[in-house]
Amino acid sequence: MKETIDVLVVGGGPIGLACGLEAQNAGLTYLIVEKGTITNSLFNYPLNMTFFSTADRLEIGGYPFPSIRAKPNRSEALEYYRRVADAGGLNIRLFEEVSGIESGEEGYLVQTSKGMYRAKHVIIATGFYDIPNMLNIPGEDLPKVRHYYYDPHYYYKQKVLVVGANNSSADVALETWRKGADVTMVVREAELGRIKYWTKPDLENRIAEGCIKAYFNSRLIEVRENEVDIQTPQGIVTIANDYVMAMTGYQPNFAFLERIGVKLSDDLYRHPFHNPETMETNLPRLYLAGVVCGGMETHVWFIENSREHAVKIIRHIKQTLAN
Repeated sequence: MKETIDVLVVGGGPIGLACGLEAQNAGLTYLIVEKGTITNSLFNYPLNMTFFSTADRLEIGGYPFPSIRAKPNRSEALEYYRRVADAGGLNIRLFEEVSGIESGEEGYLVQTSKGMYRAKHVIIATGFYDIPNMLNIPGEDLPKVRHYYYDPHYYYKQKVLVVGANNSSADVALETWRKGADVTMVVREAELGRIKYWTKPDLENRIAEGCIKAYFNSRLIEVRENEVDIQTPQGIVTIANDYVMAMTGYQPNFAFLERIGVKLSDDLYRHPFHNPETMETNLPRLYLAGVVCGGMETHVWFIENSREHAVKIIRHIKQTLAN
């Protein structure tokens, strides 16, 4: 691309799309670049996933989100965001990965897998779903250990160990159990964690009646081909196992942020530096939007409370261009 555009958005998820819509409505030239399909993270969510947010809280760009249920599911969300992209005529390049961002004469040079772009401003809206938090235990590299979950049917008649205590762990445990899996959970804490209010009592009851076995105050310490070791308060327990579902959460691409020069906090949360009023980072005219802003605290930002980042960013960009 020879011309310099006003805004380049890295990431084609809901917040990246919201940024594109705001830029378009403001009369700015822009481009959204996404390394996978549109709303790639949502596409990779579990098949039967239901959002905690209601449909109206997932809306972007002023486009209504009609849903039969108050809380839409994955397929409805994919349909909605595709239609928004079409209705808005968004300028988006799919299956094109950004590999580098460097300062240039008029702003930034953005290198991708398919070319080079020049942009006066860059928005990073890359989410956090691509890099799982690892257990760092022997055997984690075995094919039976999975950090992503899609369809419970696959685990019929299998011995499944679920690691974790929050929403994704609860969904995996209940769905695979209902499709015929023998399910055991390993929970580091003394009780279950943040779980959707309609799911938590279901899981608690299944554990209480013994349908799903749960080890609390425990951790998985080793995985082998046909069994696993669990450290419990009573000592090490070895159980037969076919699959380990390590629902341990995910993290933003910190290596990419550091490589392009975004400062991160020195604590465990690794918060990327940004001005909460403008979303601008320590790099002038480079912004963050969406869940990437929370660093390791991936539970802080969601679609419903980070879609406003797009408004803040484009408002600030318009001000900088006017000066």
